[in-house]
Amino acid sequence: MSQFRVLLVDDEKEFVTTLAERMQIRGLDPEVAFSGEQALKILERSLPDVIVLDLKMPGINGLEVLRKVKKSHPQIQVIILTGHGSDRDEAAARRLGAFDHLQKPVDINDLVRVMELAFRQKSEVVPCDLSPAQPGPHAGGKSQKRE
Repeated sequence: MSQFRVLLVDDEKEFVTTLAERMQIRGLDPEVAFSGEQALKILERSLPDVIVLDLKMPGINGLEVLRKVKKSHPQIQVIILTGHGSDRDEAAARRLGAFDHLQKPVDINDLVRVMELAFRQKSEVVPCDLSPAQPGPHAGGKSQKRE
């Protein structure tokens, strides 16, 4: 699997720092944010391929971060990783475009596998060219998959 950019977002500093270290052992080099606000600031300067996002955080919660990310950067895959999520939260996250919804504690190998799947799916989607000179099957703003 090729290297991809990861942003981990969780207000539990010890948890997210340990998670980042365990990912580094597996060849990933994630960036870490300890709040929704910090994550959104990071996105102003650097776009990850995959975000692993907690739901319950002070300030901007995970669902609001997900909403903002998908509105401004729909190509970023977002995986919800929470210890406090309900079925209703999971349904809301999926409606907003979350790639997956996982519960803490999560096996690191399972999380990395889901991240790889998310990255692979992101890599398969090619943005359309909607310029007037290109009418045809791309009209309507839908993405197409590579053959």
